[in-house]
Amino acid sequence: MRFAARFLILYGSQRGQAQSIAEEICQQAAEHGFTADISCLSNQHKYNVDREIRPVVFVVSTTGDGDPPDTAHKFVRKIKNKSLVHDHFSHLRYALLALGDTNYANFCNGGKTIDSRLQQLGAKHFYATGHADDGTGLEVVVDPWIEGLWDALKKIFSSMSSSNQQSADLSDCTQDNYHKNASGQEKNKSGLEVDLQLLKLSEVDSQKGKTITSDSSDVETLSTALVASLKQSVPPLSESVLNVPALPASYLEVCLEQVSTEGETVPSDKDGYREVSISKAVQLTQDDAVKNAILLELDISEQSIAYQPGDAFDILCPNRASEVEELLLRLDLQTQKNCAVQVNLLKNSTAKVPLHIPQSGSLQFILTWCLEIRSAPKKAFVRALADFTQNGSEKRRLLELCSKEGSADYNSFVRDTNVCLLDLLRAFPSCLPPLSLLFEHLPKLQPRAYSAASSSLQHPGKVHFVFNVVEFPACPEHPARTGLCTGWLADHVSSILRPLGTVPASEHLGTSSQPKVHVRPRPSSTFHLPADPSIPVVMVGPGTGVAPFIGFLQQREKEREANQEATFGETWLFFGCRHKDKDFLFRYELERFEHNGTLSHLIVCFSRDEPDAAGTVNTPTYVQHNLRLHAKNVASILLKNKGSLYVCGDAKNMAKDVNDTLLEIIGNELQIDKLDAMKIVAGLREEKRYLQDIWS
Repeated sequence: MRFAARFLILYGSQRGQAQSIAEEICQQAAEHGFTADISCLSNQHKYNVDREIRPVVFVVSTTGDGDPPDTAHKFVRKIKNKSLVHDHFSHLRYALLALGDTNYANFCNGGKTIDSRLQQLGAKHFYATGHADDGTGLEVVVDPWIEGLWDALKKIFSSMSSSNQQSADLSDCTQDNYHKNASGQEKNKSGLEVDLQLLKLSEVDSQKGKTITSDSSDVETLSTALVASLKQSVPPLSESVLNVPALPASYLEVCLEQVSTEGETVPSDKDGYREVSISKAVQLTQDDAVKNAILLELDISEQSIAYQPGDAFDILCPNRASEVEELLLRLDLQTQKNCAVQVNLLKNSTAKVPLHIPQSGSLQFILTWCLEIRSAPKKAFVRALADFTQNGSEKRRLLELCSKEGSADYNSFVRDTNVCLLDLLRAFPSCLPPLSLLFEHLPKLQPRAYSAASSSLQHPGKVHFVFNVVEFPACPEHPARTGLCTGWLADHVSSILRPLGTVPASEHLGTSSQPKVHVRPRPSSTFHLPADPSIPVVMVGPGTGVAPFIGFLQQREKEREANQEATFGETWLFFGCRHKDKDFLFRYELERFEHNGTLSHLIVCFSRDEPDAAGTVNTPTYVQHNLRLHAKNVASILLKNKGSLYVCGDAKNMAKDVNDTLLEIIGNELQIDKLDAMKIVAGLREEKRYLQDIWS
């Protein structure tokens, strides 16, 4: 019996990254001699791992407090069934790529949960598990992991074919997971041995039929000012022979048809989005605040959208019209922006047309609503762009940026500075990529999620959001710009935005004059108030992280009014901002909650205000400092009264600092070392009494 080189890809994705990577693997399979089938883990009618004899590749993200993504919940429940015997998956040979972010607790736990359970039930790896960190850049692990996958698949298919059975013990495959070439092996940041399958630049470029080296005759002399930048390198990189990734194979053909598609405005509502009116927009900060915070009120009364405080909503936002126009102009396609786009696979390609690219949509529509043109180009995209760059020095620099030797420059001048495709095209004028290359490499434009900052008990038929307008100052790599969604929302509501503390002339604007937005509820599985109102809660939410707690307190206020005989637990809120008089969000509402007893303790700090006359150098600066000052109360609530701790806000700094402070508090209270304190905190997480809604 001979096994066909066909394998299965299963992905669990929360915001589309795992899906995008899974689709990339699927598209690359053909050029390596494989055929791949792909399915979301939620589509259980399309696959059956209980009987799957093909190799299976899992790509799984992590969400919430280390939970598997929503699309993987049913699958996880199924494999966690305690009635399954220990060898239930003994037939299964699989590889798993887990996505996570080390700025969050329980790194890659969504993938680890599936991985460990499959192992418990007898499944065996044919390739080592990869753990990709969005905090340092997913591509650091993802790209070499995918490169090594093909050799591992060849080995597993060879083993299956020679043994003529699916029960062959492949455990030794994990000891030699990655392809080795003559240049040897190197380790990436995760300690994985990787082979980048590199090409020497001194070898003949298969696409151009000529030798490319650092002393090519058409390379321009570098500036005498030896300062590295996006456009130029300095020695030793500028003098190095480079190892660059293999050129990604093209697989799409894009045709433009002269058929009018005018009238398109937003994507269809097939994914559960509803168009709602923005009935109110209020600036929550003073004009001279460091960040501009805005509250939006959305009218959901006609859409029958239910939510609880702690839930979030996805908002569809378009790419900026000016950037779409500039991209069209740069590609010399401005006169064809209303043409219908037909996307087909190239002959003999077994890849698939990306699902987020609609058939027959206009070019402008696709660039506006479907492709993330602001995303930082991955190295594979940079490699492909180099092949469509005419100027020798520009091509050399692009090849440096995608090379192994140029990794530091890529991180410094592309990834860390949020450089996008337009920035590269501005920096390298002779780069003229075809439209098909953009469709192959630009990821899906993802919605942005915002926590509800209200309770439907307090605001029936309405939901509130709060956001800071993100600003990216001008730098050598790109011009000044605002965040894609926050900047768009701020512009979108500019006609109805009212300053802090002012009363609008009329709250009854006709719905036709109100800005509209497309939203979709994202119910939280855990980030809610305890079902028992007598349980005490501690909330930590500096800046806009206070948003879900406003909803919590509005909900608790109404519950107290409706049931005055009930027992309600203590509520503590630790809030922080820069300046008391400039960006103390929801100040008067929070003080009202404290005054009427809804909020037992409001503990605030201001990081950039000068201490008053009675102040000292030890004045609390950040929320974790106030947590230490109230350590006895916090410890008592969590350890004695079985209370809950909620943290919302910045993952990179605040959430880590709060976690470290909690370990310190528990260690001091119980007189235990850090390792034992970590076990206590892990227990709080498992009991869903330490919950986070954080972002990086």
